[in-house]
Amino acid sequence: MTFLIASPPLARALAERNFDRLTQVQTAVLADDAAGRDLLVSAQTGSGKTVAYGLAIATNLLDAAERFERAAAPLALIVAPTRELALQVHRELSWLYQHAGARVVSCVGGMDPRREQRELAAGAHIVVGTPGRLCDHLRRGRLDVSELKAIVLDEADEMLDLGFREDMEFILKATPDDRRTLLFSATLPRGIVALAKAYQQAAFRVEVAGDEGGHADIEYRAVRIAAGDVEHAVVNTLRFYESPGALVFCNTRDAVRHLQATLLERGFSVVALSGELTQNERTMALQALRDGRARVCVATDVAARGIDLPNLDLVIHADIPNDPEVMQHRSGRTGRAGRKGVSVLLVPPARRRRAEVLLNLAGIDAAWGTAPQPDEIRRLDQERMLKDALFSEETTAEDLMLAQALLAERSAEDIAAALARLYRARLPSPEDILDPAQGSGRSREDRGRDREGRPPRGEDRSAAPRPRKGKSSPRHVMSDGSVWFRASIGSRKNAEARWLLPMICRRGGIEKSDIGAIRIMDTTTEFEISARAAESFAVKIRRPDKEDNIRLEALEGGPSREEVREPAWTPKPHGKRTEGSDRAGFDKKARYDTKKPHKPAYAGKPLRENAAPAKAAFGKKKKKFRT
Repeated sequence: MTFLIASPPLARALAERNFDRLTQVQTAVLADDAAGRDLLVSAQTGSGKTVAYGLAIATNLLDAAERFERAAAPLALIVAPTRELALQVHRELSWLYQHAGARVVSCVGGMDPRREQRELAAGAHIVVGTPGRLCDHLRRGRLDVSELKAIVLDEADEMLDLGFREDMEFILKATPDDRRTLLFSATLPRGIVALAKAYQQAAFRVEVAGDEGGHADIEYRAVRIAAGDVEHAVVNTLRFYESPGALVFCNTRDAVRHLQATLLERGFSVVALSGELTQNERTMALQALRDGRARVCVATDVAARGIDLPNLDLVIHADIPNDPEVMQHRSGRTGRAGRKGVSVLLVPPARRRRAEVLLNLAGIDAAWGTAPQPDEIRRLDQERMLKDALFSEETTAEDLMLAQALLAERSAEDIAAALARLYRARLPSPEDILDPAQGSGRSREDRGRDREGRPPRGEDRSAAPRPRKGKSSPRHVMSDGSVWFRASIGSRKNAEARWLLPMICRRGGIEKSDIGAIRIMDTTTEFEISARAAESFAVKIRRPDKEDNIRLEALEGGPSREEVREPAWTPKPHGKRTEGSDRAGFDKKARYDTKKPHKPAYAGKPLRENAAPAKAAFGKKKKKFRT
């Protein structure tokens, strides 16, 4: 180790963790000018702040001793804005002070307060908690802060944003006046400076964020996209980088739910974090990310605060952040502990100016470009496949036996092609991305046509094809023949071609080029599969799918030709019918004839079949009225 720590047990813990050098913030808080003084530290998220203040308060807690005495009233109090951050700090300080015999207790919302009460009663050296739960323990007399020597406010700017100012002031007023106060924040807005002046004494200010604004280990990219291509851009960005861990930010809970459902349909292993989740659901989602069962997390700003995920190399801003501080907090989830990270900002044309102002205020120099295209992603897939760990693993005797059996039955080219298909099958298909400079990508004539394929106003509509029931997606025509299939979901359950398409590809193991028209009706969806892929598609869709309960089956007799059903009856205007008309037309002379009563025209049945019951019902009502 190339640095010296005053406390031997802490130095031993760092050595066991292979710390060979201190970060910039850790070096700054251990400087001679900062020794024993209150600290106001501005440092980016992920810069090693937890270890920094753990080292800084060691002299206050241990003095010259190598081990703590028996735990009694707490000597240090760490306040963090969220449960996840508080539990993370608890883990960090536990291993940092393990050789000093420290007892570290956590007090956070969502956990059992009675268990925390028992642990506090048993004694603690360091207490880590969230503002609300710590205030609750203080008011109930469960937390004794009379012996407190140091207090740390971690991520103080986030606590202000979350509305914890009164709780922080209550905690600071309850602690002894001679305690040491360390305030750590990613940014220093006026509220933080005012809090420091009120509750710190001659604080030593440390700024290690740097003049460049963002992390030096984060590559910032601004991606120009068309207005309706946000979801497709997220899919292609995830596929392009193939990060073991990715975090996608949205501004609202509804956007989080929608994007999570979209990514699940496209075959990504994804979880969501939003304020509506219970603590147990949040814990399960984070655990899935930590153990590798999930690779993508879609979250809101508040829900993602304080989480620390391993192998998080990619952050995507699906919605543009509201201010520069939020931008830095989001991006700070990656690029930690010397790892490189990428932060991608998706910018529709209408938000271009706002994005430029945001990046300028945040001091971020982002590289502008367009979203990854499918050809680029497929080329990278080929390179990744050739470097896959599968080829470097040791070959067993059973593997060789199976390989020889395959070579005896199939050619090497057939086996390699099958391997390529298996490799591609586990990867979500990239999406076609429009060029934002071309707007919607449709010509003026195309934009003039409505959803049913009618030509623009002023053109001859007599030659336009009669629309069939349901909504058809503008897929290409099958030149070599096709087979129609049906899915047991329709518009009543919000079926849309943009998520049905990847689901069909995943379930049937086919490419998008094998799918023709998609017609979405009320309760079902009919779609066209090319003849060359129909046989294998029909076999694969017989297998049950655990991700959805949508039934896919072959459509006997081709697509449905039913017309849109008329309602049970249609009110007609007053006046005489125009002779020979099959619509609700009437002549001009009788247009304003209001003497004749308004009668419904029953559709599907002759009027005489319905006249008798209607007349009888009317007579009963009239008789009842007279009595």
